[in-house]
Amino acid sequence: MQKKIKFYSLWFLLVNIIVFILQISFSEFTEKFVLNANALNGEYWRFITAIFLHGGTMHLFYNLFALFFFGIALEKLIGSKKFLFVFFISGIVANIISVNFYPSSLGASGAIMGIIGTLTIIKPLMMVWAFGMILPMFLAAILWVAGDIFGIFMPSNVGNIAHLSGIGIGFLLGLVFRNYIKKKTRKVKKIIVSDYYMTGWEKRYMK
Repeated sequence: MQKKIKFYSLWFLLVNIIVFILQISFSEFTEKFVLNANALNGEYWRFITAIFLHGGTMHLFYNLFALFFFGIALEKLIGSKKFLFVFFISGIVANIISVNFYPSSLGASGAIMGIIGTLTIIKPLMMVWAFGMILPMFLAAILWVAGDIFGIFMPSNVGNIAHLSGIGIGFLLGLVFRNYIKKKTRKVKKIIVSDYYMTGWEKRYMK
């Protein structure tokens, strides 16, 4: 029997909105939790807290939009606990890598790209709306990866390295969970019918 999902992706939407309200309400809030060099000097919580911070309304909107659609889809496929694992591992690893390249960074993009990467491996042909058109998941992922690779060489305020790190972790986790799903679906319950009932059925209906 399939366990009911907890819809953690929706809870994360609420958490991100609340945190953003705190950001715009208190000027020092972002500085206390953003990812920067202090994370390497004992303030390890920044690797997690920075996931829930955003740099503006549009940054928040795009991440919430992606988290809603891709997050729910993945959570339904692999379950709520595994979804949490994907979200936090992707986000934390992306932050551990990006802190070595950017003076400061924030946002759930690394975690969301991890979700996208995992979903791409498990459901590569799932149709999604991306780049103004309907595309299979694997093609959308290729375009996102290509865009971030080019973005590395075109300096901006976008954390392309964090994105690539997150989706890379997502690809690896997708391989693990894809095998798990395959093994789970292969387990078919055998129906055992005794010879007594089979003999009786034959005598009654096969004369």
